[in-house]
Amino acid sequence: MGTPRRFSLPAPTAPWTAFALGALYFFACALSSLMIYGKDSVALFWPAAGVALIGLLHFGLRHFWFIPLALIVYHATLSPIPAAFLPFSLAANTLSAIAGVMLVQRGPPLRLDVRGGFRVFCGGAVLALISATIGVAGMRVSGMLPSSGTLSAWVHWMLGSLLGIASVGPAMLLTLRARPTGLDESGEYGREPERMAWLVALAASFLVMAWGATAGGPYVLGLTALPLAALTWSAIRFRPWWTALGSMVTSLLIGVFAGFGLAGYAVPTRAIDAVQLLGFLTLLAVLPVVVAVSAHERRAVTRRMLRNALTDPITGLPNRNAFEQTARRLLTAEGRPPLALAYIDLDHLKLVNDTASHAAGDTLIRGVGGVLLAAMRPHDVLGHLGGDEFAVLMHNVLPATAEDRARQLLRDIAVYRTDWEGRMLGATASLGLVAFDREESDFARLLSQADAACFNAKELGGDQICRASLDAGGQHDHTQPMRWAVRAREAVENRTLVLYSQAIVPLHDDGPHGRHFELLLRLRDPDTGELLMPSQFFSAAGRFRLGVRIDREVIELALDWLERHADPRDIDLCSINLSAESIVDEGFTSFITQRLRRTTFPPQKLCLEITETSALRDIARAQRFISQMRELGCRFALDDFGTGFCSFGYLRSLDVDYFKIDGSFVRELETSPLSLPIVRAITDIAHTLDKRSIAEHTETPHQIETLARLGVDMAQGYGVHRPEPIEHYFTRHVPAPNLGGVHATTRH
Repeated sequence: MGTPRRFSLPAPTAPWTAFALGALYFFACALSSLMIYGKDSVALFWPAAGVALIGLLHFGLRHFWFIPLALIVYHATLSPIPAAFLPFSLAANTLSAIAGVMLVQRGPPLRLDVRGGFRVFCGGAVLALISATIGVAGMRVSGMLPSSGTLSAWVHWMLGSLLGIASVGPAMLLTLRARPTGLDESGEYGREPERMAWLVALAASFLVMAWGATAGGPYVLGLTALPLAALTWSAIRFRPWWTALGSMVTSLLIGVFAGFGLAGYAVPTRAIDAVQLLGFLTLLAVLPVVVAVSAHERRAVTRRMLRNALTDPITGLPNRNAFEQTARRLLTAEGRPPLALAYIDLDHLKLVNDTASHAAGDTLIRGVGGVLLAAMRPHDVLGHLGGDEFAVLMHNVLPATAEDRARQLLRDIAVYRTDWEGRMLGATASLGLVAFDREESDFARLLSQADAACFNAKELGGDQICRASLDAGGQHDHTQPMRWAVRAREAVENRTLVLYSQAIVPLHDDGPHGRHFELLLRLRDPDTGELLMPSQFFSAAGRFRLGVRIDREVIELALDWLERHADPRDIDLCSINLSAESIVDEGFTSFITQRLRRTTFPPQKLCLEITETSALRDIARAQRFISQMRELGCRFALDDFGTGFCSFGYLRSLDVDYFKIDGSFVRELETSPLSLPIVRAITDIAHTLDKRSIAEHTETPHQIETLARLGVDMAQGYGVHRPEPIEHYFTRHVPAPNLGGVHATTRH
């Protein structure tokens, strides 16, 4: 965007190109011939030099022959010269143009900027010097010029050629080289009404300048400040071509006025007058163009910086900011058609990054971006949001059509393959889709819904589409897990988690008689003060890898409270639940090890609960964690036991102290014929392994009686003790178990 244009070697052109250049060169010579005032005079200025330099620079040196051809016709028809001067005239104009072009083409490719313009001007200066030297020498040899006028003629010739290049060159070069960029530059330059006003102002300045010159006065050239002001306006507000055109017209017009003695201008008969006029006109032609090109260069830099800020460096697609800007503009457009937003996330790209390299992953992302770009339809918007995530705003689609297109996008991605060092890389993707009508314009909400739906599609295994609905009535809110995860993270950061205690009571007289309880977690809503249950937020927190952070906070809260308020002599055991992520997290193991080593609460009175399913997920790491914690004195309970019923063969590998029978079996003791033998079997296995059993979710007296009869060691649930804040739990003596009239028995 806005990169200065390079001038490279031209492509082959049609044969008529040289003839067209020759005709233009002949016309420029004809204009100059009208301003020659004798056989020993030099034309006031030579615009043909600009035609020669730019023509050869643009079309190539192979077309040089248009210069001598046009000169021969010119001298034969409009400006007869001595035969001895003709070779010098041809050499002066042809060789100087070739030398100037060769100088410009040296070095790096030419750019449309101030430095490039200076190179062209230097080439023009070389042309003027060589042309004046050869031409004046020819005039002396052919007897056209007395020796006394050699120096003034040489200066006059050189400045005349330089003015011709300065006036004609920029306009001709920009006319030949200017091409549409395909970019939206409408806000960078003046619009059509302003340009028309400028043209009127420039024309008016010419009229005022001509009128003032006719009126006479010694300061007639001062009126050139009027067109100069108009040219400055153009340089600041318009593309350089307009300024170059205006400068050419202005310098040529003043030169013609002076050369023909029109509008009150006097013909410069003295050499010093001609030199002063030519020098002034050269500056008048060059300075506005320099300002215009400099302003254009600054705009180009700004556009390039803007492009870099809005373009993804890997794919070349619009980045998140650019996509959002375009999407918001389309959403607020009047009379827009129905749209659909697709959020695309590549599946398992980390495997490519880890096994092949991140460069391979970037190559795959770049290729997928190309696949998506090829599938876009008119007015669709595609963006790379970062990482392995893309977004597509589909234009003029109904929900069913949007889903069909989304499925095709997933198929296109799935079949794509790219080669990386002999390996074929590919990927699938998950896609969240939200289709909406003309009334919906909240981009943030749409993107959030599509992102959440994409997350759900990924959770289902990937290579799937999950549609999000914006309807409020009865539809699933795909962002709800994310909102719960955010609330859980804020609760950890703001330390608004609350600890509750629930007693675990013995069912037999030979059980422990100190406080045996489990710490339960609550989240206090900062807005309403309501205490939220773990079932509301912990699952979402786990999905977003917040389990370890929550476990660390619970350990800190529990030990801080126990160290300050509890008497360890009254406590038999304090149980704390741990998530599956914490068991295999080396950082958590290090944290809890350090925390237990500096605590004043006996680690022997802590029981860490892990679920059976999390232990079986990686039994080796679970056993390693258990062993490390046991070395510090902690005990362990296997929570939700029985849900992985086929795992009994692993029990000898897990060194735990308690089996907590899953509450689903306890609740169904009275209704399911299978629950009772399962509870009995778990209890027998626990006793065989010298472990103790705890029945969770014990709620009725009948369940308590049945559990005691089956030999279960302890019970936990609303039927024996309802959870209460930890500070309330410790305000009483060791609470008597609420067995609903059922007395503890001695286990046989």
